Amino acid sequence: MRSSPVGLHRVAEPPGVLPQAADRLDTDPRIHDDEVRLRVERLNLDAASYRQLHTKHGGDPGRIRAEVAEIIETRGKMHNPVTGSGGMLIGVVDEAGPRSPLGLRPGMRVATLVSLTLTPLKITDGLARWDGRSEQVPAEGHAILFARSIAAELPADLPPELSLAVLDVCGAPALTSRVVGSYASPTVAVLGAAGKSGSLSLAAARRAGAKRTVGVVPNETEAARLCASGLADEVVLADARDPIALAEAVGGTGADVTVVCVDVPGCEHGAILATASGGTVIFFSMATSFSAAALGAEGLAADVTMLIGNGYVPGHAELALDLLRAEPSLRKIFEDRVETE
Repeated sequence: MRSSPVGLHRVAEPPGVLPQAADRLDTDPRIHDDEVRLRVERLNLDAASYRQLHTKHGGDPGRIRAEVAEIIETRGKMHNPVTGSGGMLIGVVDEAGPRSPLGLRPGMRVATLVSLTLTPLKITDGLARWDGRSEQVPAEGHAILFARSIAAELPADLPPELSLAVLDVCGAPALTSRVVGSYASPTVAVLGAAGKSGSLSLAAARRAGAKRTVGVVPNETEAARLCASGLADEVVLADARDPIALAEAVGGTGADVTVVCVDVPGCEHGAILATASGGTVIFFSMATSFSAAALGAEGLAADVTMLIGNGYVPGHAELALDLLRAEPSLRKIFEDRVETE
């Protein structure tokens, strides 16, 4: 089959769907002239996927590792069938086709900025070096990028594990910045504010002109971490799955912009109720039920705009890395998380 810029030629089954919707992808290492083959070094599972696997297997690292390896082997991609999500990876360019528009050259170390749910992926080491206890997965194998894929060269001034952690969620601060900048001095609430996407979104909101930032966290440990960072004007404890408690914690008439960065289901109604009339809710969590969000807004008679954070905004990688470099407290959150993992 002739190559397709969106990867239709790599769909093994069922025919006629895009790679993300496919049950299985073709991982043949021979590339078309507009493709790129990467030598895989490390995967980064998205938070919702890893949490689901951890819960399913009671935290047993061997069983978690075995299921991730099985998913990749069976599907030709890392596409969690329960959460529908995957993650991203870093690797070294092995070969770039002469018609590839991505500007990648052999030997470049890059991070993919497209989901593993649509990236042909073959693992050759059985994930033997991964202990199953973190979202970052050392791995050997290859991956294929299409003409419409996105990748960024890893910066030389940051450790690759740190860059991967940032680039995994770089769409969140970029879209947050765009939305916050469309308001005049808004109040911004971030749910899951001490996590990767949450802390980046707080930093982006402040830079984009937020008048007041509220960081919502579920426990005292995360509250202490966020208070120490100074990224939020106010840090509040609340269960994002409890709509009334969440709305009371945010306070007032609600936030002008609410950013949902939690990795557990059931936070849709709370986010809506915590948002002011005429405000915007940005859902970045892959645990979000968009039918629950739509029906919840209708049932609450809530005049809010709801956006799906699709992970891509032009310039998102550069913005996220710049925030990390400019905010020492933000960098510490990421460094502590990577060290713990």
